[in-house]
Amino acid sequence: MNSKQIDYCIELARTMNFSRAAENMFVSQPTLSYQIRLLEEEVGFPIFERSGRGASLTPAGIQFVSFLTGMREDLKRAVEQGQNFSAKYRDSISVCMSVRQALYFLPEAMKTFARTFPAVQVVPVFRYGGSMEMFLENEADIVFALKEQTRQVAGIRVHELFESRIYLITGRDDPLAGKDLICEEDLYGRTLMVGGGSPAALRAVQHRLIASGRMDYFNSADHDTTLTNVAAGRGVCLAPGFLNDHSGQFAWIPFDCPESFSCVLCTHREDERESLRTFVSLLQKIYSETVAFPL
Repeated sequence: MNSKQIDYCIELARTMNFSRAAENMFVSQPTLSYQIRLLEEEVGFPIFERSGRGASLTPAGIQFVSFLTGMREDLKRAVEQGQNFSAKYRDSISVCMSVRQALYFLPEAMKTFARTFPAVQVVPVFRYGGSMEMFLENEADIVFALKEQTRQVAGIRVHELFESRIYLITGRDDPLAGKDLICEEDLYGRTLMVGGGSPAALRAVQHRLIASGRMDYFNSADHDTTLTNVAAGRGVCLAPGFLNDHSGQFAWIPFDCPESFSCVLCTHREDERESLRTFVSLLQKIYSETVAFPL
């Protein structure tokens, strides 16, 4: 299977017409038909049903083309990254996190780092779920994590970064938005968004509040869904400070509770590169010098 066959197959699946697909790919119809037939012989099953009216995907073909589409996008990104890397850099450091705002000062660290190590590329990688697994499979050099996630994980170094507290998120026009500190009693009679993959410390607070019986709650699938519901006025939510993008769209008010989140960076124990140690130290320094910044 080659890249041209992949492109031909995806285009034919899109148009369901051999002539139109060939025209769009700037090849003759016999050429496209021949390459599709070779691909089907290679995979061992028919991808398309042929008829006088054109082509349609077989059940196996539907699944196969879906896989090919994802594979082509991955290949495109790999080529683009390779082109970027070969043009300027000799080494790279990949930093994996679940959301961009988790490492709010990452761009600042990247700028400063580039002055000392201009030939080392820092690559942010966003993995919405499974970032620790990606790191442990050696697909990333650094991962942002909660300290609780690193217990009993072999072969890693854990670097303390910052402590993040719990905040109440409301709309800017909510009566609670003007408060400096939110207490449990402030939430009585309100609807609290819960769930969405909340860390253990946050779940403990949510369960304690719900157990009071003084407020309603609403299960939300994930953080983005929760924020959409808050924006729609369906309720309020509690969240770790490291999720705050500081865009000003919502009010983030500190919540009065003892629970917090120990945020860390993890690196592979065997990775002794000076550039990696420098980058981690740089991030630690930036966060330690911004103690007044709400986290």
